[in-house]
Amino acid sequence: MTEEQKQQDLHPRISKEESYFLEGPRSRWAEFKFILKVMREFIRGFRKLHFIGPSVTVFGSARFKEDHPYYQLAMEVGKAIVPLGFNVMTGGGPGVMEAANRGAKAAKGRSIGCNIILPHEQMPNPYLDVWVDMDLFFVRKVILTKYSYAFVVLPGGFGTLDEFFESLTLIQTDKIERFPVVIMGKEFHKHLYEHITHMVEEKTISPEDVELFLFTDSVEEAMNHIEKYAVEGFGLKKKKVFKPISVLGEKRRLP
Repeated sequence: MTEEQKQQDLHPRISKEESYFLEGPRSRWAEFKFILKVMREFIRGFRKLHFIGPSVTVFGSARFKEDHPYYQLAMEVGKAIVPLGFNVMTGGGPGVMEAANRGAKAAKGRSIGCNIILPHEQMPNPYLDVWVDMDLFFVRKVILTKYSYAFVVLPGGFGTLDEFFESLTLIQTDKIERFPVVIMGKEFHKHLYEHITHMVEEKTISPEDVELFLFTDSVEEAMNHIEKYAVEGFGLKKKKVFKPISVLGEKRRLP
């Protein structure tokens, strides 16, 4: 008995033709509708956030409550970003995201969110000045990256690690500028850092790739890093604010 005959005996319901060809792409109409959905999400995001200016995006878990140390750390980070002249941008949800936005508001800065629509509804947190709701994760990541001059990664889950490694990959491959990346929470991320150094030992990444991010617990060190490589590195300057003139009918713009 040949090997092919043995396979047919093991899978009697699958014909010779079916064993080679399985259903793949959806209909052309379904693919076209998906493209339209992607375009709609991008256009809505671009138009809503077009005038916000340079931001620092803070990534982290949605699960930490107000009394958790990482929530408190995220608030400190949000407060510290504002004096550098940046908006604070997050995924717009609870936990670390809420804390960073809350810190920005406490420091009288501008707070931005890109909220993801989930089956278990994630509502935008109450500390946002401007936000946009997204249905597609990859569109949301593009939007978060597009307006950011630095990334701060706090403890989180799969989504946070996805955002961390995508940012590093884009920088490593020169798809975006070399924006500063800071990962905070040394105890939480120690095994992750060990794995990254193991990748260097196995030569799957280069030793200089470890220099693409700062690993720290210090908010001050994180802000110095962002100021050096984002503010000074890209020649950013504080924007001059013009006060409205009431006799000309001008009104103060929203934050």
